[in-house]
Amino acid sequence: MTTKKNTTKSTSKSSSTKASPRRRAVKSAMYRPSDDDLIAFYRQMLLIRRFEEKAGQMYGMGLIGGFCHLYIGQEAVVTGVQTALKDGDKVISGYREHGHLLAVGADPKAVMAELTGRSGGVSQGKGGSMHMFDPARGFYGGHGIVGAQVALGTGLGFANKYRKTDNVSVAYFGDGAANQGQVYESFNMARIWNLPVIYIIENNQYAMGTSVSRSSSQVELFRRGESFNIEGKQVDGMNVLAVRGAMEEAVKICREGKGPAILEMKTYRYRGHSMSDPAKYRSKEEVKKMRAEHDPIDQVKEMILKAGVMDEAALKDVDKEMKSIISDAAAFAQECPEPELSELYTDVMA
Repeated sequence: MTTKKNTTKSTSKSSSTKASPRRRAVKSAMYRPSDDDLIAFYRQMLLIRRFEEKAGQMYGMGLIGGFCHLYIGQEAVVTGVQTALKDGDKVISGYREHGHLLAVGADPKAVMAELTGRSGGVSQGKGGSMHMFDPARGFYGGHGIVGAQVALGTGLGFANKYRKTDNVSVAYFGDGAANQGQVYESFNMARIWNLPVIYIIENNQYAMGTSVSRSSSQVELFRRGESFNIEGKQVDGMNVLAVRGAMEEAVKICREGKGPAILEMKTYRYRGHSMSDPAKYRSKEEVKKMRAEHDPIDQVKEMILKAGVMDEAALKDVDKEMKSIISDAAAFAQECPEPELSELYTDVMA
């Protein structure tokens, strides 16, 4: 990835120094999808959207306990990122990870059962919403400690390089976690060793409830790696084609041994930080405007219709299919038994 520099000289005649170079956000090449790509993107994002909507309903019914952080609105990020990866690549995330797990191919039934704490869950009902794992699919969590996954994701990148593979590690974190100290320790180590790690900053602009402009002295988060000589790029995280295009460039850099890379995905969550957050720090008009003008699923739907790939009736059938899959997952989650007491002693390190 390349970034432009401001080469404007100082206007002061009494000084021979130049203004400090500043990296600007530049656009990646937009991914050019095939008809099959558009359908795949639409199906994946719609599956995540319908799953999260159902999870929200079940939480309200008391079927899901504890914390629950929904991904509604951010579907283009994980869809564009994941479709640029291959088998052997590794993914790690924070606690808003239902969509990430579905994107790596996990069964919606197993994900929903985990939310309800049942034995059929992807982590046998012991992880719940925030601590899901599926290493067989390259998914290493679901982490509740803010920013902790960044250091772990860097370690996964180290493992890839140590084993002399061309696999990459993807570490997702949000704009709130971008201010955590271990993030910068990880950046430094990743640059020193040129680790194949792609840091995805899902900047949904409000962290737990505070605007980036109020919590960060540098609001252009793609620049956070500059002092470590890590190039960053800002991406329209509401456009799956922009995400996929930027991700392909980052993956190429890492597979060639020139990593790490930082991608700041400018995205937006429609719901509160968690199910207990009324989101009074922003206006309903703001959310409505984002949904009307930038919804990631609607954008792909319009592309499909414009290209004549599918008509409205066929798209409605896809939606019915996704709703049926999620309905089956919800039924499975409620019917599945709770874990045996013996599960308290499995997966324990000491």
